[in-house]
Amino acid sequence: MLTRTPINITQTVIDAQQLLAREVRLSAADRATIQALIEAVTLLSTRLGTDSKNSNIPPSLDPNRPRDKKRQSPGEKRKPGAQPGHQGTTLARVSTPDETEDLHIDRRTVPKGFYKTVGYETRQVFDVLISLFVKEYRAEIIEDEFGEQWVAQFPEGVTQAAQYGNLTKASAVYLSQQQLIPLDRVRDYFEDQAGIPISKGSIANFNVEASQKLDTFEDWAKKRLIEASLNHGDETGINVGGKKIWLHSLSNSKVTLYHADERRGKEAMDAMGVLPFFNGILCHDHWKPYFKYACKHALCNAHHLRELEWCVDFEQQCWAGDMKNLLVEINTEKIKVGFITKEHQEAFQNKYRDILAKGERECPIPDKPEGKRGRTKRSKSRNLLERLQNFEQETLRFMREVLVEFTNNQGERDLRMTKVQQKISGCFRSMDGAKVFCRIRSFLSTCRKNHVNPTEALRLLFEGKLPDFVK
Repeated sequence: MLTRTPINITQTVIDAQQLLAREVRLSAADRATIQALIEAVTLLSTRLGTDSKNSNIPPSLDPNRPRDKKRQSPGEKRKPGAQPGHQGTTLARVSTPDETEDLHIDRRTVPKGFYKTVGYETRQVFDVLISLFVKEYRAEIIEDEFGEQWVAQFPEGVTQAAQYGNLTKASAVYLSQQQLIPLDRVRDYFEDQAGIPISKGSIANFNVEASQKLDTFEDWAKKRLIEASLNHGDETGINVGGKKIWLHSLSNSKVTLYHADERRGKEAMDAMGVLPFFNGILCHDHWKPYFKYACKHALCNAHHLRELEWCVDFEQQCWAGDMKNLLVEINTEKIKVGFITKEHQEAFQNKYRDILAKGERECPIPDKPEGKRGRTKRSKSRNLLERLQNFEQETLRFMREVLVEFTNNQGERDLRMTKVQQKISGCFRSMDGAKVFCRIRSFLSTCRKNHVNPTEALRLLFEGKLPDFVK
């Protein structure tokens, strides 16, 4: 039986290029052809073996990703559904039901005799009533003896003979901005479920109105993020009218803030109004513009694990496997205990540096070709090795700081629904629409983090109020 021996593609390519450079009898055309073939082999081998485990490809775009099977003992068979110890959710009875219906026994179905009622057995059915509710205000008109009339004052906001109420507006904004339902389908929902005629234009106007009422919230969110000890930063591309722009996110466990901008770098983040004044710790994925800010930095180790996996898979780098195991070991200990002692920090740091020293021997700086100027091209493994050397403090900050997490999952989770919106709608029609979306989603995400019902928060917003946590 034939077996395939793993090939270090990167080293093979380097060897081939060195041999090619020493071969003086080749014509310029042959040399260019061989170089093109080498580049094609490198590109194809990388693409064929790259997946969500060893690169930044998201799992949703990796249909062949390996599935994690639940570990079972030999012969063990799990029953379908929740396993023992799982904390499920169930309906809890309420003390004051909205409606009660008494059920009486048909006395013809029981033996003859004298009976008296001694109590009731109760069962509750939870249901949802979706219906049109119209409230009419009747303002009294009085007239004096000279025919001059006075009319009672209507409540604030009631300005039209017929208009949509705040709960209708809140529900429309919730469906379109929180649940990401397209405006056509939101319109159909109100027509089909409640018999309320409402146009796409009206729904869009509700979104704009909600956004305009969030000036105070946005100022509050920026202030809270500036004062925070730890924030998570991330960015992603979004489509506006067929043009790619950038959505920037800053968040923590209590606050979320989005910012849409045609620029991707520091200018856009400056316009966001937080990072230039932030002095805490910023967790991110090593995107270089973040390092232009004077705050402390913590790097996402989920990215490191994927890159280390790539180095093991494609370039057979033993040091990369050791580093991956070490980072996982440090994080496991921190999860179990909640912190890592000074003694263990020193031990882990020494292991970290020993592994990097091993990497220096295993993956040295390649020799510079004769006559070539500038920086010698590094392999992906070498670039990662140098980054882990140069950014040791930022990589291991999660080990020393209790509040710093191992990954930047907080920031990535807060951006995830934006990508869902793009899959559903394809793009925003205008930059103004993208900004409206960012402001409302910032508010709704923050409400959820502070245990405030989004629909209730939107209803209060249309009444000119903000939740109590915004102080």
